[in-house]
Amino acid sequence: MGEIFPAGATIVFGGSGGIGRGVALEFAREGSDVAVVYRSKEDVARAVADEIAALGRKATIHRADVRDRGQVQAALAGAVEQHGRVHSVVWGAGPVVPQVAIADWTEEMFRTSMEIEAFGFNNAVHAALPHMRASGGGSFVHLGSAGHDWWPKLDGLSVAPKACNEALIKGIAKEEGHNEIRANSILVGVIDAGQFKIGQEAGTFTPEWEAAVKAMLPLKRWGTPQDIGQAAVYFASSRGNYVTGQTISVGGGFGV
Repeated sequence: MGEIFPAGATIVFGGSGGIGRGVALEFAREGSDVAVVYRSKEDVARAVADEIAALGRKATIHRADVRDRGQVQAALAGAVEQHGRVHSVVWGAGPVVPQVAIADWTEEMFRTSMEIEAFGFNNAVHAALPHMRASGGGSFVHLGSAGHDWWPKLDGLSVAPKACNEALIKGIAKEEGHNEIRANSILVGVIDAGQFKIGQEAGTFTPEWEAAVKAMLPLKRWGTPQDIGQAAVYFASSRGNYVTGQTISVGGGFGV
């Protein structure tokens, strides 16, 4: 079986997060070097890089606050310098989102979510596009929300900004396809990592909440970061080389 990625690296924004870490490792297992972008958890980013190195792939870490385009451009440039090429951008950055009804959102809550999720992704797109055009193409994989298909009560501060990105993914696919640049999105369900763990510890996601959500799922279990990683690998690799502008839900059938 041949290589499914070109030479170079996948850059994972949010690679120090619970899901992002798992996604980064799947890319490494499938044969891609990885550039891990983090904002504050340098120790975790280094641990992820060590795990990737143990799998025999090259890993680098890059700090950036995604709200600052200059920092995002610097992270991308650093990854290109160290890997020669970035063939795929995985967008998994995001804040820990409070579970709040729309009527109770403060302006600051919405602004923060939009700046990190939507403006941040836009920064990553604009940082990567010139490089991808000059390198013969590339792939964007956006980690969205299963709430895009079926609105989950109180999770709107995550779902609404990601919906902006869903539209942008379609636009990138349409406008950049002639440059062999593809763009696709994964609607992420309840994954036993990251924000879900934080919510459990905070008491937001109670056993009663978990039972109610599982009652809605055809698959009566939570997903894993590896499940998201495998979908991302498909979109970014040669396995999905004629797939662009598409969305797949990896959420155990959430919303069906």
